Amino acid sequence: MPSLPLRCACNLTDASRRGTGGTGGWPRPGSARVGRRIAYDHRICPFPRCGPSTLSTTTLGRPAGATTTGATRWVQLGLGLLCMMTVSSPQYVWALFTKPMAAAFGTGAAALQVTITILIVLQTFFSPFQGYLVQRFGPAPLIGLGAALTGLSWILASYATSLTALYLSYGLLGGLGTGIVYVGVVGLVMGWFPEKRGFAAGIVAAGYGMGAIVTTFPIADRLQSAGVQATLFEFGLIFAVVGVLAAAGLRRPPLPAAVVGPASARDTATGAMLRHPVFWLMFVMMALMSTTGLMVTTQIGFFAGDFGVTGATVLGMAALPLALTIDRFCNGLTRPFFGALSDRIGRENTMFVAFLLEACAMTAWLLTRGDPVLFVLLSGVVFFGWGEIFSLFPSTLTDTFGTRDATANYGCLYIAQGVGSVLGGPMASLLHDGTGSWTTVFAVAIGADVLTAVLALAALKPLRRRMLAA
Repeated sequence: MPSLPLRCACNLTDASRRGTGGTGGWPRPGSARVGRRIAYDHRICPFPRCGPSTLSTTTLGRPAGATTTGATRWVQLGLGLLCMMTVSSPQYVWALFTKPMAAAFGTGAAALQVTITILIVLQTFFSPFQGYLVQRFGPAPLIGLGAALTGLSWILASYATSLTALYLSYGLLGGLGTGIVYVGVVGLVMGWFPEKRGFAAGIVAAGYGMGAIVTTFPIADRLQSAGVQATLFEFGLIFAVVGVLAAAGLRRPPLPAAVVGPASARDTATGAMLRHPVFWLMFVMMALMSTTGLMVTTQIGFFAGDFGVTGATVLGMAALPLALTIDRFCNGLTRPFFGALSDRIGRENTMFVAFLLEACAMTAWLLTRGDPVLFVLLSGVVFFGWGEIFSLFPSTLTDTFGTRDATANYGCLYIAQGVGSVLGGPMASLLHDGTGSWTTVFAVAIGADVLTAVLALAALKPLRRRMLAA
């Protein structure tokens, strides 16, 4: 029978603490009688008198002595980052394909845009099912399948001769594949970094946000030289091969402690989580931030023209393309930055700072809208204050409901991003068309940012504190 070295038993229930001996009802160091629940190891134990003890366990599905420290978890983080980068292009380089595809299919932009809408909807609204599959069958086979589906979606799209075929290949298969990889990787790395969840989630989320930077120029060049079909086929094959090989090295993290009897109270099943008000508060907050952020970020090309910035240059470069380039870097950089900050100062405190930063940047953006230099700089700050939702919310969710079902749980929360994707752009257009001004759009977005920042401190923080203390 294997033995796992433990340092403490600090997650005992009040009932199981009684009678175990030691000061204050805690188990004596070295005691084998540790009750029904075993806590995380000494690295995150608040009990000052932890002593070494050894507890024999039944099969845990992990080798004895396995930990989430050392080089292994950094390898897992790197592989997860690579997987994310291989599935980022279908969404983020779509704009490169729209013009040649519209000409090839003889259709308008509206019908063609249905393709990317299908991809985003399937990626987000199917995420609970995708997360369940990853959790049920393991990260390597399912994330590998997701990478293969993503690459296959481009390969099949290269043979598409109708919009329906494009919808089914690029949209449907691409949405399912990218969703499996995204939810699976985020859930996986948070288990490998229990004390740095915000940082780990931010790194892999940045891979999705910034991964297309690596492929944008090669894809653009290949489109010019070889056309749509060859570009889709070749890059689809590359994405599939690289993604599957990277996924093959992914492993589940070791359990944070030996488990005897019921799991920790923080390990909450998905069904139970969906009945808890803390989850729904986080869902509303993430949906608000996603919607209001996309209200502005998806319309930047339109209001840049109304602000008189489209034809301007900054440092010899066109203002709008320069702003879009800076935005992509800031949108990726913010995820590990605020994720790591939240590991230090707390999730809700970081949310308050980041959400208010976006509100202030949007306000300054609107007030200085005629200045091309400030337009470019402030657009980067706006994205820097928005993209962190993809590291803060998954890490907060896992802190609250545990790592056991983290992937499936985050799949449910990720639907909030789908809500924002569906509502953000159309809501901005409706508000602008109804009022004839972008001021209303910015005012709604700024107000929602401030509201969500206040909710983080005034509602989410006390609710989570009470839940975790129960």
